[in-house]
Order: sequence, then structure tokens, then C-alpha cells
Amino acid sequence: MAIWQEILIHIAVTAVTVLVVLTGFHRFVLRPYLDRKVEELNAAGDRVEQRVRQGVREGVKDGLMELPESTFKESTRTFLKFGSGLVENGLSSFLGTFDDPERRESRPDSTRNGQR
Repeated sequence: MAIWQEILIHIAVTAVTVLVVLTGFHRFVLRPYLDRKVEELNAAGDRVEQRVRQGVREGVKDGLMELPESTFKESTRTFLKFGSGLVENGLSSFLGTFDDPERRESRPDSTRNGQR
């Protein structure tokens, strides 16, 4: 056999041996270790999630108890004004303007029949 054939065989055998060893190490050592670590982290994450959820719930409850009642009324009123304005303007732009004689008569700058 020529020397180049022997070198080629040695390279191929070495590559196959390294591949088999690395595959076995990954399959029988590394993967079970990583699976155990992932399970531990998932369990710890579930515990932390429950504690955070409980803490947030208590914090929100305490914060709402400390706010004065007028804050809720004003913020609700502002939210309702904003929401009704959005709906009214959105519908007006979608459906076109609505000729409302009662609204027109109640404005001081307009005259009857919509003429100035």
C-alpha cells in the first residue's frame, strides 16, 4: 500500500473515532445533564412566577386602597369623555357629518337653517 493511502485511512479512522466519541458523550453524558438543569430551572421559574404574581396582586390592591375615591371618579370621567369623543369622531368620519338641528340651535354662533 502506498503511503498516501495509509495517511488517508488514518485520517478517516481518526475522524470516525472522534465522531463516535463525541456523539456518545453528547447522548449519554451531556444531554441528561442539560435535561436535569432545564427541569430545575423550569421549577424555579414556576416558583418565582407565583411569588411575583402574588406580590403584584398585593401591591396593586394596596395601591388602590391608598388612592382617594375622587381619583377614580375623575379618571373614569376623563376616560369616558375621551372614549365617547373617539367614537363620535370615528363614526362622523366614517358615516359623514350628521345634520343635527338641536345641536345647531344650541350653539350661539349659528343661526337657524345653518346660515350665518
